[in-house]
Amino acid sequence: MTAATYQYVDLPDASVVTTRALLTARENITDTVAARAMMCIHGGAGFGKTLAVNTCLRELEPTEDVHRITFRARPTARAVRYELFTALDLPGEPPRHPSEFDRLLKTALAERPRTFLVDEAQWLNGEAFEYFRYLWDDPATRLAIIFVGGEGCHTVLRREPMLSSRIFIWQHFTRLTPSEVREAIPLFHPIWATADPDDITFADQHAAHGNFRNWARLTAHVRTGLARTRRPRVDQDLLRWAFSRLGTAG
Repeated sequence: MTAATYQYVDLPDASVVTTRALLTARENITDTVAARAMMCIHGGAGFGKTLAVNTCLRELEPTEDVHRITFRARPTARAVRYELFTALDLPGEPPRHPSEFDRLLKTALAERPRTFLVDEAQWLNGEAFEYFRYLWDDPATRLAIIFVGGEGCHTVLRREPMLSSRIFIWQHFTRLTPSEVREAIPLFHPIWATADPDDITFADQHAAHGNFRNWARLTAHVRTGLARTRRPRVDQDLLRWAFSRLGTAG
């Protein structure tokens, strides 16, 4: 599957690689949506969580009403209400009183099944998580909620027993193993398809460290270097030049 735009950098010809983690996420998300349940996908930055979830949800969108919410700061329940109001594209002005606001949201969420992707969920505190639980628990709403975030997301959720006990599936994203790197990276971008496997291992050991975000940045610099030097393929001299741009010693 070719990525029209890559998530981290503008990287022409990059492809979404069907890794073991992505296949697991596809299965987990499908089961969560079918059960109208909640799940948590968590892991370190740059491990491909958001890209994997967006890829899986795009496959469901022809038949599923999907809404994406991203938090960049610690929201209150009031802020969550406003984000949901915007995501649902509800008409008129947001209600001023919490009880009225809650009734409006519950009415809208009872109209048909919906799936929410809550990205950067590590920013949510107990109050915000509890508000999602409050809406999900209502018998009339038909929600599936996918929380995606860093390790802090998992930690906060585990501290909230009422919500944690309702999480249907937990999935932990980790770094690519060395064997996964050798399998996945030649499929990720054409410049790696002709690279010596030892050079791919060298690049991973010194700069990428099994992290897809690192691989994306490294690939962008190597692609530039190949164009400027007219080299036919990646080599370790070119990799060392790219490492210097990333602040990584080779």
